[in-house]
Amino acid sequence: MISAEQKEELLKKLRQRFGANMHRHKDIHWEDVVQRLINRPDKLWSLWQMEQTGGEPDVVEYDAQHEVYLFMDCSAESPTGRRSLCYDRQAWEVRKANKPTGNAIDMAADMGIEILTEQEYRYLQQFGNFDSKTSSWLKTPDNIRKLGGALFGDRRYDTVFIYHNGAESYYAARGFRGKLEV
Repeated sequence: MISAEQKEELLKKLRQRFGANMHRHKDIHWEDVVQRLINRPDKLWSLWQMEQTGGEPDVVEYDAQHEVYLFMDCSAESPTGRRSLCYDRQAWEVRKANKPTGNAIDMAADMGIEILTEQEYRYLQQFGNFDSKTSSWLKTPDNIRKLGGALFGDRRYDTVFIYHNGAESYYAARGFRGKLEV
């Protein structure tokens, strides 16, 4: 749970970001979003976590069928507070030397969010040039993960690239982007 001051601060930041980036959420009204947020303190806590780790969450879609607003990390680069992580706990446990402080999958779960899939990452990229100097772990299909790999994406040469790496690897410039349905 976040404090009343934190809630006020977060809603102010989200409102400012929403207003400054209307291209991300055409036909969505802030008043509708804030009403939903006020009624979901658990989601406010997750958005606070996204904000505190440098994600700069913003609304990118309203799913009328499921009646949810979709927030995604919209920071220009992979969130600074979520970098230098291997992909998941299994990869972290396998790593013997120079273990990172944690892993992306567990951190996302602890925050109450999900890591973006490749499709969601490509969707996000239509709203700007994200990860032009960093990269972000992506939710990896089981068949790839079972073989020891994990996916990540970035944007270079005005193109979104999806790559693979050993899940136990970690880099100072690789984090993860998350999503939250409210």
